[in-house]
Amino acid sequence: MNFAIIGATGNVGRKTIDILEKSRIKIENLFLVASKKSAGKTIIFKKKKIKIESLEKYDFAKAKITFFAAGSQIAKEWVPKAAKKTIVIDNSSYFRMQKDIPLVVPEVNADALDKHKNIISNPNCSTIQMVLALKPLHDEYKINRVVVSTYQAVSGAGKASMDELFDQTKNFLNKKKINLKNFTKQIAFNLIPHIDVFDKDGYTKEELKMTNETKKILDEEINVTATCVRVPVNTGHSESINIEFDNLYDFKNIIRILNNAPGCKVIDERKDGGYMTPLEAEGDYTTYISRIRKDNSNVKAINIWVVSDNLLKGAALNTVQIAEHLVKKL
Repeated sequence: MNFAIIGATGNVGRKTIDILEKSRIKIENLFLVASKKSAGKTIIFKKKKIKIESLEKYDFAKAKITFFAAGSQIAKEWVPKAAKKTIVIDNSSYFRMQKDIPLVVPEVNADALDKHKNIISNPNCSTIQMVLALKPLHDEYKINRVVVSTYQAVSGAGKASMDELFDQTKNFLNKKKINLKNFTKQIAFNLIPHIDVFDKDGYTKEELKMTNETKKILDEEINVTATCVRVPVNTGHSESINIEFDNLYDFKNIIRILNNAPGCKVIDERKDGGYMTPLEAEGDYTTYISRIRKDNSNVKAINIWVVSDNLLKGAALNTVQIAEHLVKKL
């Protein structure tokens, strides 16, 4: 079977290549597509050099499944054209909330793939790791409300933002002027409680994504409120999540459920260092759950800490897992 990656030279595109290299999917041909300035360059895949093609000249009919890792504006223009000739798995936010387009985390709602019409949307990175932890809990106890604060790595904003963190850190330590390019305030040695644009009600678009996408993926009746914060970490998103159930719960059963959550692993020793951090999750396919505890202010609620590599499970890995499910049915 033939595959293609649109946006092959970006952070997520390159991670998709790496994951496909290790995947059990049988790939006859892989087509790599990017902007005009990257066309003609080569990338190694399974010991073979693959020449990058220009998006404007690429024929979408060459691949059965095409990964889009190129942002919302590219997706808006090119995904509808591509979907006439190939199955598209799109990593941008553009199609996520469209009613007839599945928004999929395979461990949570793989059955939604049965309804696709050649376009499948990949959820927001922070939404993915959160719903992995929420799904089995919701199945058992029915979640009423979620309060989440995210601590999101700069890689979620692209390579230019990673470079800016590096430059700002270097300039700060050398007592040089710090220039702002991609961030609204200094990111080095700082936190910015602002990701994406502000809505009229004071929430940012990133926060609304977490609310709306969780409802679409898991349950429209779940109430979600989020605060999304950019932190000076290269890779790996972290989340502090308060989960309120409809009824009382058994705490030992909560631990058992989370220990068996697909795609997750519990690291929760109540001692120094007995928890996971984003640095430790970088490069790992697993989503980690730590700091599991009762909410002492609410007998129906618990608190958990969730970390995951935002470029892997939060983006590229999830799209490849979607493809793996599709391949089984083709």
